[in-house]
Amino acid sequence: MDPQAELRIIRGAYAKQIMAAANVSDPRVTAAFAAIPRGDFVGPGPWLMLRWWHRDYTPTPDADPVYLYTNDLVALLPERRLNNGQPSLHAYLMHQAAPAVGEHVVHVGTGTGYYTALLAHLAGPTGRVTGIEYDPELAARARANLVPYANVEIIEGDGTLASFDAADVIYVNAGCTRPAARWLDGLADGGRLILPLTSDEGFKGGAPEQVARSGAVFRIRREGTGYHASWISPVAIIPCDGGRDGASEKALAEAFARGGWQKVTRLHRDAGIPDERCWLRGDGWCLAYD
Repeated sequence: MDPQAELRIIRGAYAKQIMAAANVSDPRVTAAFAAIPRGDFVGPGPWLMLRWWHRDYTPTPDADPVYLYTNDLVALLPERRLNNGQPSLHAYLMHQAAPAVGEHVVHVGTGTGYYTALLAHLAGPTGRVTGIEYDPELAARARANLVPYANVEIIEGDGTLASFDAADVIYVNAGCTRPAARWLDGLADGGRLILPLTSDEGFKGGAPEQVARSGAVFRIRREGTGYHASWISPVAIIPCDGGRDGASEKALAEAFARGGWQKVTRLHRDAGIPDERCWLRGDGWCLAYD
């Protein structure tokens, strides 16, 4: 069989397995995972893989790209523990973000571009993706990898400050201690922000996994001048350069220790919300209960 035809079959099976692991049914996201070759974005093999049952990287036996189509992390810069993230988590978060054809997606933390390419597939030729990457080496790799994707622009810089047009989806792939004002301002009406909030402390007691930098992902939806918020997933993820500070990290760790993140329903940009309604309060904003 032609090797490319064989890989198409393997990607189709991989996509179904990823969606099953994510426990979601979404034909558009399934099609995106089946269509986009992961091998185009992780450098030449053999590759270093990080699997949940191992504490460190395991090399693939050789450079056969079949090894890339599992629900595991692939090292991008192993000396810095920077990886191409877990496919099932991204499948779930993309399902929650629900990028539609024709929409503008902003991807903060684009890495080398694999998940940016998936978002570009979901946005379609009439949509567009703005990928933002803080690390210069990763940004350069993403720009080169994404040359075939005419609807993608890559910006090197701080994703909490970079300028972009109004976004229908802002998809953040790094752990913050607070939402950036730029993201909240930049959401179009009806726009969705996928926001991982992570504490250095991790979850307290009863956590799915005791991992440094662990936390929770919230889906923020703009509704006119207001913002609906809901918890959608636990997460362990690299920290967001520019999206963390000591005071907000301390407040977030205390909020995780108290529990109750699953009950959050609103994000308010109003310092006057009573403390008893706030799960997490920041400077001029809070995640709150109705």
